[in-house]
Amino acid sequence: MSTPIFNSLVYIHADESCLGNQFSDRATPGAAAGLVEAFDEKSGWTRRDYFISEPDTTNNRMALRSAIQGLSSLKGHCRVVFYSDSNYLIKGMKEWVHSWAKRGWKRKGGPIENLELWIELVRVAAKHSIEWRWVRGHAGDPKNEYVDMLATESARAGKNSRGLVDSGFEDWVIGEQEKERLMDFMDVPPREKFRADAKPPSPPLL
Repeated sequence: MSTPIFNSLVYIHADESCLGNQFSDRATPGAAAGLVEAFDEKSGWTRRDYFISEPDTTNNRMALRSAIQGLSSLKGHCRVVFYSDSNYLIKGMKEWVHSWAKRGWKRKGGPIENLELWIELVRVAAKHSIEWRWVRGHAGDPKNEYVDMLATESARAGKNSRGLVDSGFEDWVIGEQEKERLMDFMDVPPREKFRADAKPPSPPLL
């Protein structure tokens, strides 16, 4: 399948899953997933999905990988609204990375968790203009619920999309509505004006 060129405002909805966090004596498989979409007045929505998995991981690691994977899938410079229910990811990109950079990529409490992934993410994010938006998880947001389902299924099955693939979002919505859920869902672009957050700082040389 050819990769679409997203040349307008792009929305990425991402989520992560980690199974068995309550256990300390076994592997915790996890995954990250996302829905990439853009709207055109004439042709409507263009949508693609992505998902990746790891056999033993953490929620925080998968949150970072959800952003790295989604932003890496875009060709050229894009304006991106990135939605996630991970405070770790959203606060990290809006606030923490700037403080860490001023301290020589260190934090007051000790070493930075997942430093290599943070560095990879700031490098990828620097190619785009991004607004990082936090969304409450498990609160009925259709697109957050959809990518949560994608991440959970990918973690259970150990699936990887290897790039962008045709999205199942619209069929999923139909299935939910047949169960009398999401009956008030309107498939229209958000009304909020795009406001890019500050560009990420330069990553350290490791």
